[in-house]
Amino acid sequence: MKNVLFVCSQNKLRSPTAEQVFAGWPNIETSSAGTNNDADNPLSAEQIEWADIVFVMEKAHRSKVQGKYRAALKGKRLICLHIPDDYDFMDPGLIRLLEAKVPRHL
Repeated sequence: MKNVLFVCSQNKLRSPTAEQVFAGWPNIETSSAGTNNDADNPLSAEQIEWADIVFVMEKAHRSKVQGKYRAALKGKRLICLHIPDDYDFMDPGLIRLLEAKVPRHL
């Protein structure tokens, strides 16, 4: 079983969509969080420690995660998907992007 964490800013659109899209995949546990303090589910060190792979949507998220959780990231894969904040929750275009980019890293 692989634990996969998806991270965006507010945990309202991109990362919850990714969590839902990949939740049904075999041998994968998914979760999501946001880098902002007022995110629906703010990112914590415990979530990073739980994850085998952390996917972030933008370079800014990668920088925040690396800066705040460097110790928890030891031995983890941190992958930037380069998906801008241009999509609604479960947007078909966002789902297509996620399905094209995420599986090659799993």
